Amino acid sequence: MLKTIRGICLALACLALPAQAAFAARPTSDPLLQKLGSQAPGLERQVLAYALAAMRCAINNGAAPAERLAIIDFSLASSERRLWIFDLKSKRLLLNDLVAHGQQSGDNFATRFSNLEGSHQSSIGLFRTEESYTGKHGYSLRMDGLEPGFNDQARQRAIVIHPADYVNPAWIQTQGRIGRSQGCPAVRPEVARMVVDSLKGGQFMFSFYPDKRWLQSSLYINCQPRQVAGLLSASDG
Repeated sequence: MLKTIRGICLALACLALPAQAAFAARPTSDPLLQKLGSQAPGLERQVLAYALAAMRCAINNGAAPAERLAIIDFSLASSERRLWIFDLKSKRLLLNDLVAHGQQSGDNFATRFSNLEGSHQSSIGLFRTEESYTGKHGYSLRMDGLEPGFNDQARQRAIVIHPADYVNPAWIQTQGRIGRSQGCPAVRPEVARMVVDSLKGGQFMFSFYPDKRWLQSSLYINCQPRQVAGLLSASDG
């Protein structure tokens, strides 16, 4: 039943896009889409198509190519493995694991997202990962949101990838979900170092939710070359 509802939501999300973007984002004969999709049967092809379209828009308009791509599908429950990390050179899946959402985004399902400091909500859209560091949560990874109004306050909000004890499969048995963060995509301590080391230094992360406003206005999904090039140039400066 949940899969059926989710499939309807994804179909409606595609219809919400401008015609050109909806066509570009639909799964096609794209070899990279097909190869990565075969590696990750639990990842909706439509979500993967959006992620690849957004990443390619950034690269085609000034962003340096990446070696890896992480995708979070926030339309899935936190009790499901909804984080995927792909190696783009070898075209293989490196990890499929649990990831937390913000306390104010929802219970087991995230349904609310924010770009505001203090909201304790997750953000959606395309991110560029940056430097690793060791902080209060341990070995962590900073990143910059690339989408104005949706995630471009990520660094100011200290939205980072970090290990958290509450990202624990045992919680699902007692709580019906894993624990929640203050907006960060927290991961299991057992995989945190691998996640940070795989993604540090200018990789891409794409956080998805079928939010109509974002799907209609995202400069990356609905690739807007001039605006994207201007944003990327400003961030480099």
